[in-house]
Amino acid sequence: MSQNSQTAPQPQTAGNLFANLAFNIVIPVLILSKLSTDDYLGPVWGLVAALAFPIGFGLWELKQSGKLNFFSIVGIISVLLTGGMSLLQLDPKYIAIKEAAVPGLIGLLILISGRTRFPLVKTILENMQLLNLTLLKDKLSSNGTEQQFEQTLDQATRIIAGSFFLSSVLNYLLAKWLLVSPPGTPAYNEELANMTALSYPVIAIPSTLIMMGAIWYVFSRIPKLTGQSLESFFHEQ
Repeated sequence: MSQNSQTAPQPQTAGNLFANLAFNIVIPVLILSKLSTDDYLGPVWGLVAALAFPIGFGLWELKQSGKLNFFSIVGIISVLLTGGMSLLQLDPKYIAIKEAAVPGLIGLLILISGRTRFPLVKTILENMQLLNLTLLKDKLSSNGTEQQFEQTLDQATRIIAGSFFLSSVLNYLLAKWLLVSPPGTPAYNEELANMTALSYPVIAIPSTLIMMGAIWYVFSRIPKLTGQSLESFFHEQ
């Protein structure tokens, strides 16, 4: 996720992980499952309160990063759509469609990025600031393997896009399976809480592992294409 450019990356990343889990999953799930009955907030205000946390955290991240983060923006829009559809008490099938459409659209945009000057994997490598990309480019050029490396980036981009297409299918199936009660009821809010809670182990973890695998695939190809160890391209710090 987004990071402060003036702080050390490791603590910030760990902090963001716990904050993301708390504000995007744990707190909304607790509100939807425990406080959405008529004895507490009720189904409508329970939903509003639960949605306020991921939206607020997403906006805070945007402010802290000092720049627009595409995935944060998509996340905020996705939460707003879910909340709007739920408050309007639309048929749950529309939420299932939305749950599939958002990662599907991201996957499509990732594929399109592979045909531009800024493919996603190359952008990720630049933002990681882990490798000396200038040295890497010079070594690839001297070995005549630039084209092979570009093909590697293209393959990794397709793998990452595939992870989002997988997420799209799993999101749709999970929503269709869990959202069966009429919107505007405590039962529906509890089902929404279950969907939010299950989305992490069922969807987020497999997709993240696939993306990590794609990045590792790129790293594993660098020694073969340059004749040097991967460590020789790490920034010295």
